Amino acid sequence: MEFFQEAPELLNQYSDDRVLRNYLKKNLKESTLSEIENDLIRFGERVVSDVLKMAEESEQNPPVHIPYNPWGKRIDEIKVCRGWTELDKVAAEEGIVAIGYERKFAEESRLYQFAKLYLFHPSSAIYSCPLAMTDGAARLIEMHGDEALKKKAFKHLTSRSPQEFWTSGQWMTERTGGSDVSGTSTVAKVENGTYKLYGVKWFTSATTSQMAMTLARIENDPGGKLSLFYVELRNAEGELQNIQINRLKDKLGTKALPTAELTLMGTPASLVGDAGKGVKTIATLFNITRLYNACCAVGYMRRGLALAKSYAQKREAFGKKLIDHGLHADTLADLQARFELSFLLTFHAIKLQGKEEMQKCTETESGALRLLIPLVKLHTAKEGVAIASELLESFGGAGYIEDTGLPQLLRNAQVLSIWEGTTNVLSLDAQRAIKKENAGEGFMVDLKSRLAQLNNPKTQSFLQDLTPVVEKLSGDLTFIKNHDSEDVATNARTMAFNLTRIYGLALVLEQADWELANNMPETSLHVAHRLVEKGLYSPPISTPERRKNSLELLA
Repeated sequence: MEFFQEAPELLNQYSDDRVLRNYLKKNLKESTLSEIENDLIRFGERVVSDVLKMAEESEQNPPVHIPYNPWGKRIDEIKVCRGWTELDKVAAEEGIVAIGYERKFAEESRLYQFAKLYLFHPSSAIYSCPLAMTDGAARLIEMHGDEALKKKAFKHLTSRSPQEFWTSGQWMTERTGGSDVSGTSTVAKVENGTYKLYGVKWFTSATTSQMAMTLARIENDPGGKLSLFYVELRNAEGELQNIQINRLKDKLGTKALPTAELTLMGTPASLVGDAGKGVKTIATLFNITRLYNACCAVGYMRRGLALAKSYAQKREAFGKKLIDHGLHADTLADLQARFELSFLLTFHAIKLQGKEEMQKCTETESGALRLLIPLVKLHTAKEGVAIASELLESFGGAGYIEDTGLPQLLRNAQVLSIWEGTTNVLSLDAQRAIKKENAGEGFMVDLKSRLAQLNNPKTQSFLQDLTPVVEKLSGDLTFIKNHDSEDVATNARTMAFNLTRIYGLALVLEQADWELANNMPETSLHVAHRLVEKGLYSPPISTPERRKNSLELLA
């Protein structure tokens, strides 16, 4: 009899997800969970049925740039497939942005919203990218926009109607650099009482969106600092407003997502916030997009694990199922533990963001959130790539075959460590928050209070190992705050991962405490043991001599 390998099977992605279900049970009011759970169960099934088919169609039919019509007129149309437009409708109807602004469940609304994003993202062909910038723009307008923007743009961005719903772009990157926006060369000129933008935006995601937020320098502004502008891409006739699409980018992954290089040739724009304060103003947007980035990373981790566990229960090798081979099961269990740490970090930051928006955060929690957002983004992005690579390997040769869909997980995950700030950029951002905003103090008070509130002897037993490490971290934060040297900056990545690892372990122990109190399986306790086995603290090692060695090695 001829053999055919059975493919992995995706079950309902909410009902099958112990981590998500337990987290929501612990962190939501019983009345809230009772009201939203049927929606999450329904959506957990939908993301592995019609939504997944839309994504597959989008991946197979990437966008195409049509610069001219048949008669030579410049039209710069970006043609997308039906699946992509259907994903837009799903996003609107499911309220994946709207839930966060309807605030039906007050500060808990963000957890509900991001739970749906977490389920949606792995089946979205990265439609989560325009949603991230849409949500970020909505929060920015809510905080800094004038009444005209709130009545028009904000209403569109937070609509559940597919006919009314808008997505937003975010045009930051220019030829002169990405994260270092100080090189921005786009100029805003006042012409006939209106700002007009001139310049080249080298990398613009979601270029089929109706609007965008972008930075530019106001012409003849003596300060020369960047200002933030709102742009509507098309006029009432549907024509681009003095925008030329130079090309679509040929990327490693995110193939379904329209990403373009644009030239602005007098594009009408409106100033958002105060002139010269664009970088500070757009930081509001980044807080949201970085949370999306982290949520999407853990969504991919979870999807890869769901597929790998299913495959391990079907695939036979050396006389038994893969799951029955101790080494294979232990490898997947280690990946599961790393995912659970990343999940708890991400959703805790989301929980704090919801509280912050409803002005229910304590001063300590606000300080912790300022530091957590860059830390959670950088940690989950790096783990997302590493875990995706391991999971592809767990499928053997099938993991390398395009039409299994598995390689997309790795290719698409790679962008998450680049978007919204690279690992090094975010590590330095965390150091700035410690030095200039005193965020480290709130972070450490919050961390220590969480460990002090552990109730069960099984979780308290971890304090013997954790307490000296926490004191080392406290010393590191004091050193960062009081010193300004290249050695401190060079150690930024090591310190960022130390902070994230220990704070995440505290969250795992909190979850374990709750599970033990409710007579549940001790899964989070198993996670904590595996994390401790991997090591808790990496000492800072940068010195002038080491930096000299680095340059010699790279010569």
